[in-house]
Amino acid sequence: MPTTPTTPPVPPASGAPGASTPAPPPALTDVDAYTAGLIDFVTASPSSYHAAAEAARRLGAVGFRRVEETAVWGRDLPGRGCVVRDGALIAWMLPERPTGRTGVRIVGAHTDSPALKLKPSAALSGCGYQLINAEVYGGPLFNSFLDRELGLAGRLVTRDGAVHLVRTGPVARVAQVAPHLDRGVNDSLRLDRQAHLLPLWSLIDDAVAGGAPGGAGGATGPAGAGGSGGPNGAEDPAGPARFDDAASRGEPGAVEAHLCELAGISPADLASHDVLTFPTEAPARFGRHGEFLASSRLDNLTSVHAGLVALQALAGGGGGRDGAQWDARTAVDAVVLVANDHEEVGSATRSGAAGPFLQSVLGRLARVMGFEGDARQALLARSLCVSADAGHAVHPQYPHLHDPVVRPRLNHGPLLKINASQRYATDAVGAAAWERACAAAGVPHQEFVSNNAVPCGSTIGPITATRLGITTVDVGQPLLSMHSQREMCGVQDGPWLAQALLAYWVGR
Repeated sequence: MPTTPTTPPVPPASGAPGASTPAPPPALTDVDAYTAGLIDFVTASPSSYHAAAEAARRLGAVGFRRVEETAVWGRDLPGRGCVVRDGALIAWMLPERPTGRTGVRIVGAHTDSPALKLKPSAALSGCGYQLINAEVYGGPLFNSFLDRELGLAGRLVTRDGAVHLVRTGPVARVAQVAPHLDRGVNDSLRLDRQAHLLPLWSLIDDAVAGGAPGGAGGATGPAGAGGSGGPNGAEDPAGPARFDDAASRGEPGAVEAHLCELAGISPADLASHDVLTFPTEAPARFGRHGEFLASSRLDNLTSVHAGLVALQALAGGGGGRDGAQWDARTAVDAVVLVANDHEEVGSATRSGAAGPFLQSVLGRLARVMGFEGDARQALLARSLCVSADAGHAVHPQYPHLHDPVVRPRLNHGPLLKINASQRYATDAVGAAAWERACAAAGVPHQEFVSNNAVPCGSTIGPITATRLGITTVDVGQPLLSMHSQREMCGVQDGPWLAQALLAYWVGR
């Protein structure tokens, strides 16, 4: 096995930048343009599978060629490429002439968010309604599901193994009980995962369901869920409309039948699905000066989007404010963006950070660059990972839950996340590297530490550091209402995060 890389093993990246240094694109520096891009990305990404596909599409527009894991990666591997595994993506830009000083500069994020995940045969019937049988995915704020129009999104897999992405419009809602029926609801709201978080999505029509009483059809007559109308069985012109479909008939496969119809496949061909709910309300800017953004899935699509925008700028020849840029012909380090799935449920999957996806791809890229055996281990030792995940801004109504001194705010810069128990992977070496990147980009940054009496969350950072032995630093965009179905961020922090990631990749 060679101990030094061959030169040059990597084909030139198409569209390599020339001698002139273009100005950074507006999507990277202009708050309005950046926020509009984030809104578009969130809207296009109602599930992790959609997010990975949309990221690959955006990268394809700037010269990244998608490759398949099932193919052998040889000397024809593109210098700019990406690979998708389920709801995760890894993209790279490789130097044309790697040397004994080459490392890998990684940015890590995740594509999933808390939601309700559909169970098989995802329909339950009761009291004249059909509900969607779902279980909680991740650690959401339960009350944020209430009285919110939900869509369904994810992937359907047919018996031949083909994958079909699917999404609906607003079709479901978890309806809250009225205070007239529960006088203590404003004093103590307790939502049972099984009893109270099943979205309703259809009325059962007694006429087409065979007039089944009780659980299937409920009440009959004009006031019933699907009553047949006027006296002597005559049709009531003011009665409800008739819909002869699987949901109206109360069939257990009604949800899947609707999703298959949208995907253009036969329900008989459906083998299984990974489908989750998502809020259908559009993201919106608000505040006296439009300084805030409210949206679902900001944790952690804010980080995925920042990484994408920085990588697109890098691929287009954009550089830092000091004119430095990444050029495949002269670059020393490789650049990698990884967006894992399943962070919200522990990352222990084949596409999660605790799985082998990143390690496998890095090994394959190292071999293409000519690093084998001990040289590959040295390559990793020269590498660095920035784990980008949303963090907490100080909450003005709950300041006692935050550290008494360190109180980061929205629109004051991305967070450097620190924890003594290594719930975040940041150490002094990683912190210094992040500060250099922020200084080179000319952006402010803040620190985040937890209140000692409040348990601290975690990220993919410690998992990545444990699996690969790479120095890792945890950063992210500050949010309020994290894990709500309607989270909140400041519109300035995203562009600053993207600019800092670009400076880090450039090597400043």
